[in-house]
Amino acid sequence: MKKALVCGGGGFIGSHLVKRLKREGFWVRAVDLKLPEFSISEADDFVIGDLRLQEVCNKLFDQHFDQVYQLAADMGGAGYIFTGENDAHVMHNSALVNLNIVELCRIHGVERVFYSSSACMYPAHNQEDPDNPHCSEDSAYPAHPDSEYGWEKLFSERLYLSYSRNHGLKVRVARFHNIFGPEGTWEGGKEKAPAALCRKIAQAGYGGTIEVWGDGMQTRSFLYIDECIEGIRRLIESDWEGPVNIGSEEMISINALAKLISDISGKGIVIKNIPGPTGVRGRNSDNRLIAQKLGWSPNYPLKKGIETTYRWIEAQCKKKG
Repeated sequence: MKKALVCGGGGFIGSHLVKRLKREGFWVRAVDLKLPEFSISEADDFVIGDLRLQEVCNKLFDQHFDQVYQLAADMGGAGYIFTGENDAHVMHNSALVNLNIVELCRIHGVERVFYSSSACMYPAHNQEDPDNPHCSEDSAYPAHPDSEYGWEKLFSERLYLSYSRNHGLKVRVARFHNIFGPEGTWEGGKEKAPAALCRKIAQAGYGGTIEVWGDGMQTRSFLYIDECIEGIRRLIESDWEGPVNIGSEEMISINALAKLISDISGKGIVIKNIPGPTGVRGRNSDNRLIAQKLGWSPNYPLKKGIETTYRWIEAQCKKKG
């Protein structure tokens, strides 16, 4: 039986990944600061621990792991990443985790290591036109991420790839583009745009008004969680290290996303645009490289994923009262 370690296994993507690995027959150890919030972890062993601490990390590697998935990071939505108030925490915490984990993977001879980077590492100057963002993998340099979160992701990409070159560690690096779906954070300030909009609309009355940060014309693409997990598994089992985009090419403006969710809800919601953190003007996944290298690219319709996610968040809101 193959064994896998999922760092960040209590988070949104990590908890879904644990489920997938268990279905595929892996023995799985997950580690995080907390258990999954909206489901019971299917991990064979769940360690509550802080990956910034060397002693915690050392204890994880008391056995051989065939695969390690490093998804743990200090992160959140625009309200957390783009205000500048959390920059030191984001860079310090995430860098410490990555420095600890990659070195232990080397020491213990882990066969394959997956690192989850982010589309936030792409240069801001390539994402000023909301209709024509440039996010192909080879556009990463000259580097100019739009946030310290993006800079840390870029640093850690280089960290893992350096270990590949210098120590023969088999790494796989993916750049995620706005992953969403059920069982993700939907309140509290760290939620991302799809979840925040779903929550606002679920809590609004019929014909009510919701606030959307910025002019609403900023664009993004959003990838449903099942497609993200499929991409992770295909990449780590492949003979190619990346970095590669794992995202959707179905770009949409934030106002249009709010309108889509309003239509799904049937509430006829009115959108009020207000000042707020927005990040770059446009971002969209470029899937040419993943299609070429893996013979696969995401194609799950945004509307279908949003429908499922809205119904789940609507139920959470009702449950909470």
